[in-house]
Amino acid sequence: MKKMLPKMLLLTSLVLSMSTSAFAADDKKKKPAVMSGASATMLANTCAGCHGFNGVSKGPATPSIAGFSAEYLTELLKAYKSGDAASTIMGRIAKGYSDEELAQVAEIYSKKKFVNAPDQKFDEKLAKKGKKLHNKYCEKCHADGGTAADDDSGLLAGQWTPYLQATLADFHAGTREMPKKMKKKVKKLLKKEGEDGIKALLSYYASQK
Repeated sequence: MKKMLPKMLLLTSLVLSMSTSAFAADDKKKKPAVMSGASATMLANTCAGCHGFNGVSKGPATPSIAGFSAEYLTELLKAYKSGDAASTIMGRIAKGYSDEELAQVAEIYSKKKFVNAPDQKFDEKLAKKGKKLHNKYCEKCHADGGTAADDDSGLLAGQWTPYLQATLADFHAGTREMPKKMKKKVKKLLKKEGEDGIKALLSYYASQK
C-alpha cells in the first residue's frame, strides 16, 4: 500500500495538470472582448451618468455622443487619454481604458441615434446669418448643415450650445489642438465677422430641430 501511494499521488497530479491545461485553453477561446473582462456594452453604459441614456445628454455642458462616427469618437477619446484634448473629467476617465476598449465604446455609440438638445434658445436673425456662414466656412467638413457624422468631424446641429461654446474656447486658448483645415477657416471667419460670426453659427446650430 505504501508503494502504491506515490503512484496514486503522481497520477492525481497528472490529472490535475491536464485539467488546468484544459481550462486554460478554454479561457483562451473565451477571451474577453476587452482587457477588463467587461463587454463593450457594459463599458459603454458607464458613460450614461454624464452623457445620458444611449448617449443623449440631458446636461448643457455635456455633449450628446450618440451617432458620432466611431473613428472620430475614438480619436477624441484617445486625445483625452493622452492629454492632447483639454478636459475636466474625461482625461482621468479615459486613462482607465485601453485603446481597444475606447474604440469598442466608440463603436457602440456610433450606432445610436443622435437626438437634438431640447428647447435651446436662439436668435432667429442670427440663425439665418449663421446658416450662410456655415455654408461658407464649415460645410465642407461638417456636411449637411452640421448633421453628418463624417469620419473627421463631430455633429454640430442640435448639439448643446454651452458645450460648443466651451469647445471653441478650448480651441481658441490652445488647450485643444485645432485641425489645420478648421484653423484656417476659423481664422478667416473671425477676421471678416469677428465674434458675432461665432454667435451666428451657434444660433444656427441651436435652431436645428
